[in-house]
Amino acid sequence: MKKILLVSILLSMVFGLSACSGAFWTGAGGGTVATGAGYEVNSKIQMDRIKKDLDEGKINQAEYDIRKDQIKRMSIAY
Repeated sequence: MKKILLVSILLSMVFGLSACSGAFWTGAGGGTVATGAGYEVNSKIQMDRIKKDLDEGKINQAEYDIRKDQIKRMSIAY
């Protein structure tokens, strides 16, 4: 629930700034959105990688849970 609220607040801030000029969106605003998206894509790749490692037996369930928690702490989407 906390994550949904946080995402809602962030989205409302972004859409609240949508009235800003085009220069904003090509500069700081666009860069911020792109950076955030990059982090989320990286989190998805890491989650897929540890799931694959678990399925292949390279890591055990405890190690999977530890890594999953680390990824969740660094991500808004998870």
